[in-house]
Amino acid sequence: MKGQILIISGPSGSGKSTLLNRLLKDEPNLYFSISSTTRAIREGEKDGVNYHFVSQDEFQKGIENGDFLEWAYVHKNYYGTNLKPVLKALDEGKIAVFDIDVQGFNLAKEKFKNYITSVFITTKNQDELKKRLQKRNTDSDEIIQNRLFNAVGEMEHILEYDYFLINDDLEKSYKGLLSIVRSMRLKSTNIPLRQTIDEWIDCK
Repeated sequence: MKGQILIISGPSGSGKSTLLNRLLKDEPNLYFSISSTTRAIREGEKDGVNYHFVSQDEFQKGIENGDFLEWAYVHKNYYGTNLKPVLKALDEGKIAVFDIDVQGFNLAKEKFKNYITSVFITTKNQDELKKRLQKRNTDSDEIIQNRLFNAVGEMEHILEYDYFLINDDLEKSYKGLLSIVRSMRLKSTNIPLRQTIDEWIDCK
């Protein structure tokens, strides 16, 4: 495989989607992995664009068949990444971008550790995260409290990630994320080493 994997994790409401949408517009040769989920579709969402919305039975069959690169059970719903399009993107030399949680990140590392660059994105504090979740006006108070509880647990894992971004300034955070992606393209592991050395020696 010639490509790489960029994993973005962080609490719901941290601004991951906003940053990723801009990144996908600006940067070439990226493949955004659309996750499958058993949660209900929200107003304004489209199947096959935001998520692949599937039944719980269908998702569980996919787990049994080994169809997922990673999967997790979060907020009483399943989320997962189908393996086939990811492998195709990697074979084409693309950077496959995932927006997945900590549990999914750890599962992905078991299969593709040497291909992964990881970034954890969050707000400056828990109060700011709560304000953003409330401002979205898409979840009940119970769900918001559950998301905040899970966010505290996710913060315990930030040292497992390569990079850490506090998204309190959207422009600054985007520049940081963009720099990470562009540095991935310069990794020596992406260079056809033997060919590069031979060409360098033979050129006189």
